[in-house]
Amino acid sequence: MAIENGRWTGPILDNHFHLDRGHRFLSAAEDFKRVGGTDLVLVHKPDFMDLPLSVDEWRIAYDGTVSMAEEVKSNLGLSVRVILGPHPASWAHQRQALGSEVAGELYKDAVELAIEYCAEGKSCAVGEVGRPHWKVEEEVWQEANELLSWTMKRASQEDLTLQLHVEGEGASTYSDLALIAERSGLSCKRLVRHHAPPQVDEQTTSGLIPSVVVGKGSVEEVMNTVSRCKDGFLMETDYMDDPRRPGAVLGPKTVPRRTQALVAAGLDEESLWRTHQDLPESLYGEVD
Repeated sequence: MAIENGRWTGPILDNHFHLDRGHRFLSAAEDFKRVGGTDLVLVHKPDFMDLPLSVDEWRIAYDGTVSMAEEVKSNLGLSVRVILGPHPASWAHQRQALGSEVAGELYKDAVELAIEYCAEGKSCAVGEVGRPHWKVEEEVWQEANELLSWTMKRASQEDLTLQLHVEGEGASTYSDLALIAERSGLSCKRLVRHHAPPQVDEQTTSGLIPSVVVGKGSVEEVMNTVSRCKDGFLMETDYMDDPRRPGAVLGPKTVPRRTQALVAAGLDEESLWRTHQDLPESLYGEVD
């Protein structure tokens, strides 16, 4: 039994977590562990002040994320999966600086390198990739969708999961992404919508996997829709490890605490196992 005396004692996974060697780093991961966290999905954090300009520079950036994951595992005993890829804002910044053609090729090189790291077992998925979540010109929007479609095709060819960072609309965004996936030959079961709203019913998600950012009010919304959630959902903080933006996202203790709140609200063991173990394993593979 993983629910004992009204508390969840099984695994607890935060599906989207950033760390920065120059900021809290290990102490942030330790906070997660201290309140019951067991598994982190460490997503590559771009340095917008020094974005890579070549494959070699992307390799250096990715290696930094991989090395942080290894240190968290060895120092704290947490399970850590790594996700690597070019953030959509990285492409947008580079498009302005380098032009559309060069930035597009650099984006594709970064995705191909991330796929290479997956093949080597250093990473488990590609992300966060997607499209601008802010207002842009139509030309930029179209280019972003073309790159997203290309990325989905490559994920389909390699049988990989994508973590997506997209705009904040609800059902309309999901349905549009599902259409792009269908045209690209990628199963929606391989698409994880990062920073998802807490409505997890299939009518909203169109078959994609929502990774719910579990802020205030999220427990109530999840409980209102979970009975109509066919494929499960994940939980995340999108913790940035950036002291300059302390209120921008959630703190590292949030997912364990919201997990216990879901137990108190009546979420069953089967759903919790799916969220924290079964679904991550189906998306990313088992942890070494």
